[in-house]
Amino acid sequence: MAIIMMFLSGIIFALGLGISGMTQPEKVTGFLNIAGDWDPSLAFVMLGATMTYLIGNFAVLKRKSPLLGGTFILPSRTDIDRPLVVGSVLFGLGWGLVGFCPGPALVALVTGYDSVIIFVLAMGVGMYAFEVLETRFAMEPDGGAGIVVRH
Repeated sequence: MAIIMMFLSGIIFALGLGISGMTQPEKVTGFLNIAGDWDPSLAFVMLGATMTYLIGNFAVLKRKSPLLGGTFILPSRTDIDRPLVVGSVLFGLGWGLVGFCPGPALVALVTGYDSVIIFVLAMGVGMYAFEVLETRFAMEPDGGAGIVVRH
C-alpha cells in the first residue's frame, strides 16, 4: 500500500508542476526577471505549495507514527553551515540560469526536448559526482545530516 501511495503522490506532484507551469523554463526565468518583463504568477504557486506543506506537516507530525507504518525519519540539525549555503547558492544559480529544478525537469522529460534531456543527464552526472565525493570525504556515516529516527 505504501508504494501505491508514493506513486500516487508523485503523480499528483507531477500534475501540479505541469498545471502550474513549473515545467516551462520561460515561466521560471520570467519570475526571476524582476528588472524586465516580470511574471509574478510563480509566487502564487510557491505560496500554495508552502501552505500545503505547512498544514500537511503539522497534521502528519501530530501522529505517533506514519499512517502506513514504520517510523518518522526526521533531520535533527537546524544549523546553517557552509555546505548548506554553498549548495543553496549553486541550486539557485542553476535554477536562475536554466529555469529548471530537479522535479519539474523530470516531469518535463515527457516532452522529449533535447534541452530537457541534456539538463537531466547533467543533473544525474552532478548528483553522482557529488555522492562519490561526499562518500569519500565524509567524516559522518549520514553525511552530516544528523538523521534521528523517532519511534
